[in-house]
Amino acid sequence: MTRASHRAAKGLRQFLDPEQQRAWLEGDDRPPDADERTESIEQRFRYAARFEKLLRRPQAEELLAILGQYAAACIPVPRLTERHYWSVSCLPSTSDKPLVRVNASWMELFTLYADGDDLKARFIVHLSNFTTDGSCDAEQVDRPLLERCVAGPEDVRCFFPNGADMLGIRVRSAASIRAFLTDAHAVRGIRAFNLTHMNRGRNAYQASHSYSVADHMVEGARS
Repeated sequence: MTRASHRAAKGLRQFLDPEQQRAWLEGDDRPPDADERTESIEQRFRYAARFEKLLRRPQAEELLAILGQYAAACIPVPRLTERHYWSVSCLPSTSDKPLVRVNASWMELFTLYADGDDLKARFIVHLSNFTTDGSCDAEQVDRPLLERCVAGPEDVRCFFPNGADMLGIRVRSAASIRAFLTDAHAVRGIRAFNLTHMNRGRNAYQASHSYSVADHMVEGARS
């Protein structure tokens, strides 16, 4: 893809052509990211108090480590695309009371919640990546596969958000969240969904992006 084509493309295609995206999806290649981040100091300070409040939570250390793992495994070129094509919100003011939420375009990708002193997570993925026959039939969800992706089968549940080819996966406990983020099938499914929404255009949640939380994500992706 030429430079002019990159500029004319929408979403993630401005940075990675289809072949590069496919190679990343399959785990064959990790494309080079920017060395530096573009940052708004005003935006950083806007959510600094929320970040300090998050750090006082008993789950904070584990949460930030998991976010680093998620960014490394599931977000391509996170520095190049930060805020404009993905974002992370810190203690967002929504009724489900999450600790953090990662978004792209208009879509939730990944959310972490408190579960006592532990954590629980919600992933949104393509249903067809987790059915026995590759269809969008909810009756064909491969539950044994999902159970193999976590530390204990009781730690995973699924639900069906509104929207075509969408599956919600709830994972309980930091240990099972980490296991899910190291399972090859689960990671490929997460990557596929993230590519879909990062390619749809600019992120609608830029105004709620927390640079302080993202520090831990982009550093996790660097390591």
